[in-house]
Amino acid sequence: MPDSSMPVYEAMRTLRAVRRLREDPIPDDVLSRILQAAVWAPSGGNIQPWRVIVVKDSVKRQQIGDLYKPQWQGFEKSYRKGLAGLEGEALKKQERILAASNLLGDNLGKAPVLLVFCFNPKLMAITDAGLDRQSVVGGGSVYPAVENLMLACVNEGVGCTLTTLLCIEEVVMKDLLDIPEDWHTCAVIPLGYPRGKGHGPITRRPVEKMCFSDSFGQPLTI
Repeated sequence: MPDSSMPVYEAMRTLRAVRRLREDPIPDDVLSRILQAAVWAPSGGNIQPWRVIVVKDSVKRQQIGDLYKPQWQGFEKSYRKGLAGLEGEALKKQERILAASNLLGDNLGKAPVLLVFCFNPKLMAITDAGLDRQSVVGGGSVYPAVENLMLACVNEGVGCTLTTLLCIEEVVMKDLLDIPEDWHTCAVIPLGYPRGKGHGPITRRPVEKMCFSDSFGQPLTI
């Protein structure tokens, strides 16, 4: 483990999407610590129904990048429609996000490491599968590992961001990475040392807007 570690609250407060990444390699010891953090994450029944494919091969990374680019371009068009009516600093902030996202869209395959998270639903207790809504419980055994990993990236000074657009290309991704039939993809995380500031303060809604007391919608009283 590293000689010094960032306080966990500081890591959470500064974990932001870093999309401007250098192509410099990530040392194996740094990558090992980041992956270890993912393994420490909780999961239902401690089954750990996820796996990570660490993609360093330049050809495969470029193939994944080629799959990602058109998916991002399509998403960007719909995202821009949602900016109608914004102005001033709010619009500038969204334009900065899009500029960085476009850069990632053009260069995902150049990130020195791509982490492809996979999951096996047969190993999950998906307790909401029978409800008349979108099932989300299964993700609770996978995405804590993603979060742990990304917090470790903050501690290590490694840029990262969570992407899910490549789930649309799951059939091709499974063939490219030899993923078994009963395993599926749920995230791709590009890693790289940041170009520029990297991780830093984030903007989120205040606790009072997100948390209630005793009943939904009731003001928080703590």
